[in-house]
Amino acid sequence: MGQNFQLVVVSAGTSDPSSTRLLADRVAGRVTTLVGKRAQTVGTTVVELRELATEIANALVSNHIGPKLQNAIATLQHADGIVASTPVYKAGASGLLTSFFQILDNDLLIAKPVVLAATAGTARHALVVDDQMRGLFAYLRTVVVPTSLFASTEDWQDNGLNKRIDRAALELVALMTSGFEKTVRDESWGSYQHEYGSAGGTELTIDLDSDLMRLAAGGAAN
Repeated sequence: MGQNFQLVVVSAGTSDPSSTRLLADRVAGRVTTLVGKRAQTVGTTVVELRELATEIANALVSNHIGPKLQNAIATLQHADGIVASTPVYKAGASGLLTSFFQILDNDLLIAKPVVLAATAGTARHALVVDDQMRGLFAYLRTVVVPTSLFASTEDWQDNGLNKRIDRAALELVALMTSGFEKTVRDESWGSYQHEYGSAGGTELTIDLDSDLMRLAAGGAAN
């Protein structure tokens, strides 16, 4: 029996429908087709950030994670692959998208495969994905596929966009089905630098009874 994978689409589009969501959906559709050819299946969940805007803002200023935002974070935690798609505003990725990923735990997305995508009204913004988005996802220690996706107004009628979508989807499927994330988390998790309180408790291998930790807690060293 084939394996079932979970793909999560994160869209920062603010209209309904939006070209940002359309681009992400086309990637997701191609991923579904490619996985099916391997006698496997993929379920796709969409996280619409415009529906979480208020909770994202609250989390930024108060560190309070609302219920809808918590559900979105849990969905990402169990993702085998991610498509992150944003509109471009004033030569930059949407603040809605960057704010969402900035409030995530630094350990949440380690080794997860990601396709990065952006849309804009003009090709002058084509470098936003590589110039701005890749740095953020590198900090989160994801594995971004080599092919970046960008679609301006004129690109939708260009077969070149379809070819780039096919290429990015194939790269994502190759990473998802290889078991790369599981291997990293199972065999190399301890070699990463983790913040205390992150990683779902795996940091509890810290020796809390050491002199340093007792001093930090206001006690005395032996």
